[in-house]
Amino acid sequence: MRALLAGIGADLQAYAELQVMLRDQFRAALRHNAGELAAAAEAIEAQVDAMQQRRAERVALVQRLVGETGNMAQAFALLKNTAREKIEADWASLEQAVLECKRLSKRNGDLLAEQYTIMQRVLHGEEQIYAPA
Repeated sequence: MRALLAGIGADLQAYAELQVMLRDQFRAALRHNAGELAAAAEAIEAQVDAMQQRRAERVALVQRLVGETGNMAQAFALLKNTAREKIEADWASLEQAVLECKRLSKRNGDLLAEQYTIMQRVLHGEEQIYAPA
């Protein structure tokens, strides 16, 4: 149970750091700074890999605690009231952090895709400026 709780705490911190990384990536994209974009991508990838590893460990821990089909709510139910309320609040905060990172990631992806599309038009022109009648 301690490992489960520690993993959630580590992910709360990791998602806060990921939000900063995603904001840095966005600023680098706005400035068209390829070096900063590459560094941001590497940092984000390393962070996401570590979080994915913790998630896999969390799933395995929950399965050991409450069975193969167990879920977080069942694992939390094993705790006493005060500890359970704290971890449920941390879990809700983690879920919100995940949603915010998804939003930031989509925003960054949309910006990069738009920049790519514009660059393709600049370099290669429009495929058909005027459509045949």
